[in-house]
Amino acid sequence: MTNPPDLRPDRARAEVRGDARPGQPRIGMVSLGCPKALVDSERILTRLRAEGYAISADYGGADAVIVNTCGFLDSAKAESLEAIGEALAENGRVIVTGCLGAEPEYITGAHPSVLAVTGPHQYEQVLDAVHVAVPPSPDPFIDLLPASGVSLTPRHYSYLKISEGCNHHCKFCIIPSMRGRLQSRPAHAVIREAERLVEAGVKELLVISQDTSAYGVDLKHAESGGHRAHVTDLARDLGSLGAWVRLHYVYPYPHVRKLIPLMAEGLVLPYLDIPFQHAHPDTLRRMARPAAAAKTLDEIGAWRRDCPDITLRSTFIVGYPGETEAEFQTLLDWLDEAQLDRVGCFQYENVAGAAANNLPDHVPDEVKQDRWDRFMQKAQAISAAKLAAKVGRRLAVIVDAVDADGATCRTWADAPEIDGNLFIDEGFAALSPGDIVTVEVDEAGEYDLWGRLV
Repeated sequence: MTNPPDLRPDRARAEVRGDARPGQPRIGMVSLGCPKALVDSERILTRLRAEGYAISADYGGADAVIVNTCGFLDSAKAESLEAIGEALAENGRVIVTGCLGAEPEYITGAHPSVLAVTGPHQYEQVLDAVHVAVPPSPDPFIDLLPASGVSLTPRHYSYLKISEGCNHHCKFCIIPSMRGRLQSRPAHAVIREAERLVEAGVKELLVISQDTSAYGVDLKHAESGGHRAHVTDLARDLGSLGAWVRLHYVYPYPHVRKLIPLMAEGLVLPYLDIPFQHAHPDTLRRMARPAAAAKTLDEIGAWRRDCPDITLRSTFIVGYPGETEAEFQTLLDWLDEAQLDRVGCFQYENVAGAAANNLPDHVPDEVKQDRWDRFMQKAQAISAAKLAAKVGRRLAVIVDAVDADGATCRTWADAPEIDGNLFIDEGFAALSPGDIVTVEVDEAGEYDLWGRLV
């Protein structure tokens, strides 16, 4: 649920540090939570840069620190409070925003000295709070903002948020109450941003939202600037830009099958990130999720028939209230049949304000842990077998990092930070981050691959 440590202000990337001119106000940023929150952090920093603020690489050098929080799970809330406390201890002047900001009393009850609290994607309110805490002092002849804005990810990939909010009412989730109903961006605006990113050197676009499949529903799939607000049209348009296009958070609606030919053609990566959450129909009903796991297996079979190289990633919840041993076993059996390539699993947690809290028959913690262990054991075995089958194959990979020991890369089957890697430990000296090269796989582990350049 958190971003990697190098996104913390005390370990910031060199690309976003910059040298402040004399008298220039400096702001630090701690970005917690999912990639959608990371995009919000980038937008906030981009706006601040445009107003003449510098970005601080450490707490001590910042005139104030923004903490972009996560509030999805109680454990994430605790981590957010800890990060706020750390920023207060190290800097003392802290502005809080993000999902946990929807509960200002929760934050101020633990940390009454924060300067301001704003909710998720409330960019103007964050800027107003920064203006009060650290008045801007722009120099129009010096403070020039690159067209691509501020990025908190490596230069060669970028998250592309296409909508905000969600129309689902899953009982374990409070995103609709925090971020509202679905609000899709106009298609031409998404494409224009993607074009700018590719022109700036981005090689991989990671499409994100709360519900990517529903993109454009609220706009009645309107056309703007020659682009239609529908996920299939959007994927096709993005695929024409020449970068890798990876789709995240794709609910398995029937129209998703129209994306598969685009993957088979190579327009977008043959990769679907689909939040199945469970497989037993009774558990899914208690979650207020679609309860057609058997039909989903048929869909998966059809996707693989039309695009044999497709990679399927999903996340699941074990220990949901009322989950019986038989229901859990159904999930394990379903996973055996589905043979998903990439799998994550969470133990159910109560979330303040979620309807699931009031369901009967909550599962004891020790049972949740046991089921999580058994689920991950099966998922790990499936992953190891899938990767072993790739030994001897030639694959295109994108280079993420190069150091003295080797190059860390990803295949098209691997999203950054959440999936595996492919490592090259010989003949890598000429490689640079962002290079896309062909390798032959010569070794496989449970989650990672090793290969050599060809």
